[in-house]
Amino acid sequence: MQLNKRAEKYNPYSAVSGVLGWAETLVMAVFVAILMFTFVFKIVVVVGSSMEDTLFEGDRLIISNLGYDAADGDIVVINSDVMNEVIIKRVIATAGETVRIDYNLGEVEVDGKVTKEPYIKEQMIDTGRFSEIFYDAENDCYEYDVPFGYVFVMGDNRNHSTDSREIGLVSEDEILGKVVYRFYSAKAERGRVA
Repeated sequence: MQLNKRAEKYNPYSAVSGVLGWAETLVMAVFVAILMFTFVFKIVVVVGSSMEDTLFEGDRLIISNLGYDAADGDIVVINSDVMNEVIIKRVIATAGETVRIDYNLGEVEVDGKVTKEPYIKEQMIDTGRFSEIFYDAENDCYEYDVPFGYVFVMGDNRNHSTDSREIGLVSEDEILGKVVYRFYSAKAERGRVA
């Protein structure tokens, strides 16, 4: 009689059902992760030195584009039509704002207020490669008005950055997302990026 009770307790179909349940859960988790990293988050790798000492060559970043509206100070990933490549820069000004850059004082003003920029690597110099269209000879500075649908961006390593000073304003449609997290770096700590 004990054999029959053992036979009744062991049900091969319940073991298979349990394995299939775990497999289904695993497949759903992978599917949700793929959806999240396709539509909400993306992973990018930093190329170049234009964002030093905030971001370094080879840093791996997570960006988010879910409901993103550009804001001053955000670090964004841009699919640049002008440069025909993906670049990473900091938003300095958004639609309706005016940017003034005074290389003599090493200052950037947005709407008449000098921006506090503890993140820049070194004081800016006028390399002479910036568009003269925006040069205000009377005040010896460059001035940019940002229209609706555009942003003005610069790299934190200002003297080694190809940004809005050269390529012009960036359409908000070119922004792939905001950098939210660094998960790998050979030179900096992991965590939120500001």
